Amino acid sequence: MGTLVWLRPIAAPAVPAGPSAAHVVAGGSVKGRPRRVSVASRCPNPRVLQAGRCRWLVVRSGVTAAAAAADDPEDSSGLSDLQVASRIRGVFFYTVTAVAAIFLFIAMVVVHPLVLLFDRHRRRAQHYIAKIWATLTVSMFYKLEVEGMENLPPNSSAAVYVANHQSFLDIYTLLTLGRCFKFISKTSIFMLPIIGWAMYLLGVIPLRRMDSRSQLDCLKRCVDLLKRGASVFFFPEGTRSKDGKLGIFKRGAFSVAVKTGVPVIPITLLGTGKLMPPGMESNLNSDTLLLHGYGVH
Repeated sequence: MGTLVWLRPIAAPAVPAGPSAAHVVAGGSVKGRPRRVSVASRCPNPRVLQAGRCRWLVVRSGVTAAAAAADDPEDSSGLSDLQVASRIRGVFFYTVTAVAAIFLFIAMVVVHPLVLLFDRHRRRAQHYIAKIWATLTVSMFYKLEVEGMENLPPNSSAAVYVANHQSFLDIYTLLTLGRCFKFISKTSIFMLPIIGWAMYLLGVIPLRRMDSRSQLDCLKRCVDLLKRGASVFFFPEGTRSKDGKLGIFKRGAFSVAVKTGVPVIPITLLGTGKLMPPGMESNLNSDTLLLHGYGVH
């Protein structure tokens, strides 16, 4: 069975999916122009890539519509105000996520001894707290609607999850799925107060990107976790897409899956790159901003 996760406006028309697909939907719409974020998962054959590409084309048509609106002189007069509004939304977003992180990090610290004693590898309690943190933050700024969660493997089953990477918001969106997969992150992120410390408690795997020894250690850690029943998560492109197009996949995720014999669960994210484009992490766009083409590449 395959799995699809769409994040799109509640009022947006349903996107048809094959019998093996599941969907997750989030977002909002303005004057009939939907914005989408989508996540597609697990298919053991090449049809997954084709399915993901088809759905991406649907979303790009929405980007084209938004960009066309930007060319309308009557709509462009308020663009600077919209940019300011986007920056203000970004400030509120980080304020909310920081305040929530403080209280939930304390909860993580309290339960951590029990987690190490009874659930060292999956760390389900820590991931449940992280899901609360992500959901609290996301729910105030964009909507999520999940379809097909029944097609995701249970937390008790080890798997390699992979997804395209568009935005800083991808992590928040994925955490709301409630799956106990271990992300891979740059070592520098672990130095951030509260957020970096929480990542350590979650068991996030550190990586120095340009260090071949660190890359090898990272893959060994992933193999060990999978053999012990935990799941791992890869962004196989290795970095965020600047234009929304899918980049070339690196081999790490798939070599780990082959070595351990676990399934690969592909996830397609659509729309996060429009809400918070790469390189513009201080801004958080709204429907109105997307309608004017702001933040759309």
